[in-house]
Amino acid sequence: MSNVIVHSLFTEFDINLFKSGKHYRLYEKLGSHIIEVDGVRGTYFSVWAPSAKSVSVIGNFNAWNADEHKLNVRWDASGIWEGFIPNVGKGEVYKYKIQSNNNDIWTEKADPFARFCEHPPNTASIIWTADHKWKDKDWMGYRKEKNGLDKPYSVYEVHLGSWKKNAGNKFLTYTELAEDLVAYVKEMGYTHIEFMPIMEYPYDPSWGYQLTGYFAPTSRFGTPEEFKLLVDTFHQNDIGVILDWVPSHFPEDAHGLGFFDGSNLYEHPDRKKGYHTDWKSLIFNYGRNEVRAFLISNALFWLDQYHVDGLRVDAVASMLYLDYS
Repeated sequence: MSNVIVHSLFTEFDINLFKSGKHYRLYEKLGSHIIEVDGVRGTYFSVWAPSAKSVSVIGNFNAWNADEHKLNVRWDASGIWEGFIPNVGKGEVYKYKIQSNNNDIWTEKADPFARFCEHPPNTASIIWTADHKWKDKDWMGYRKEKNGLDKPYSVYEVHLGSWKKNAGNKFLTYTELAEDLVAYVKEMGYTHIEFMPIMEYPYDPSWGYQLTGYFAPTSRFGTPEEFKLLVDTFHQNDIGVILDWVPSHFPEDAHGLGFFDGSNLYEHPDRKKGYHTDWKSLIFNYGRNEVRAFLISNALFWLDQYHVDGLRVDAVASMLYLDYS
């Protein structure tokens, strides 16, 4: 008996948009969302896993037992599994345990839409809400001028993990960077800062170019609201923020997007088109509508939720040319 209440955030219109690759705010529906159902607080979970036979939410709250909280598959052939778990809230760690129709393969995956992740090398997702009172109203009002392509641009590109270290060789936190890095960039006269990828990634030496948590600022430097504070502080100092964004490939780590539901869900099924030999990573299946909606939603997420001013898209050549490299 599963302790999951049947509930949905999806309308029929949402599903039609998703299937046609035109749902650009999927992060408002997929993933984990703290809500109230019939007067009870809890978390709604939804995940796209069309090849699954069963999908469970596992975590500390159920001793990682896949029989406790089984999600319900939608009737509309969207491949979305969903449900509401009462009394599970912010800060709980979780994963999806997926049994595939494909040879009964089992996978254990982080949430592709998680807003926060455990600190690597741990790999679970964390239920989160990033509350922040923005103070960049002025910048948001005139940034069109500052970000105009016909305006002077001077960009300071930075890898947050190695720009500067604390005593004991520790990373600076987002909060510390909001003091030190903002002051430095302002003093040097740059108009914009560009962060090398800050989305969650498992392997430090990759410098963030192998992503597993597309919707989560890395927990290495603090919480999502602390990253919002960093962006906010740059804006209050008249400095635009550009994010390095990697829609070109992703790593094969067991908890990541690869072979998600026991099938080539996010990656191209043809290994010649779906595997990047230089980087030993998987390549998105851009021909699949739902994958396009995932990526466009992700780009817009950072602009919408984090007030980011622009994206620098990584490895475009590898997306355009089949004979790349």
